[in-house]
Amino acid sequence: MWIVLAFGSAVFAGLSSILAKCGIKKTSSEVATAIRTAVVLVMAFVMVLIVGSLSGITSIPQKSWIFLVLSGFATGASWLCFFKALQLGDVNKVIPVDKSSTVLTLIFAFCFFDEKVTAAKILAVLLIGIGTFLMIEKKPEAPSSDGKKQTKASWLLFAVLSAVFASLTSILGKVGIESVESNLGTFIRTAVVLVMSWVVVFVTKKQGDIKSITKGDFAFIVLSGLATGASWLCYYKALKDGLVSVVVPVDKLSILVTIGFSVFVLKEKMSAKAISGLFLIVAGTIMLLV
Repeated sequence: MWIVLAFGSAVFAGLSSILAKCGIKKTSSEVATAIRTAVVLVMAFVMVLIVGSLSGITSIPQKSWIFLVLSGFATGASWLCFFKALQLGDVNKVIPVDKSSTVLTLIFAFCFFDEKVTAAKILAVLLIGIGTFLMIEKKPEAPSSDGKKQTKASWLLFAVLSAVFASLTSILGKVGIESVESNLGTFIRTAVVLVMSWVVVFVTKKQGDIKSITKGDFAFIVLSGLATGASWLCYYKALKDGLVSVVVPVDKLSILVTIGFSVFVLKEKMSAKAISGLFLIVAGTIMLLV
């Protein structure tokens, strides 16, 4: 069952990225992240009420609280970096770098969770790493909202940071939900992300941008939040019941959904080199499943 949930997480995560890209055309990435997180929190709270796990919040061990909060901070940092990268770069360039968190997560899983290391898994990690490298392509400079040109490396820097924090999120989350019902754990982590994202909005003085959000952008941001919430609920249930070294790679197959939409809906172009990289990433992920 956890394998099915992991694939469900991948599908919803892919849709979330595309919907988010459509929602940040004229909206700052910080504000978009804060609004999306609020939507995800509502979804998580509804699920907690449905499964009746809210009363368990008083019996959560101190260790779980610490790791859930740390996982929430890592998630918030990852989201902020991811949506900044998404705003600056093309979806089919940002996503592969973000998904390279798989490599880091697998290394951490092998080191800290005593999950078995095999030659096939090592080869799979190498394929994913090489594939990610092949998919990283320079994006031409484009003017930012203030009229200045963004450097070519801007989106790449934020995408790499997103991957690092996403990897930490998975590992910290795995430890944090060992003794916690997965929906309740998701709710707590999301609450941390919500506080963090709104603090960033006010620190960067972007709160005034909320009034200027168009109905179209707002609709896409909310839909992205709903997709993210569905992805998280599937992902952390799968993470609790299954192996980190399998759940994480399956979840990263969302790259197929995302890039499919970016090519056919957003009309973004992919080079032969990038297509080869995508093939290696998928091949490496399938090897981990087998």
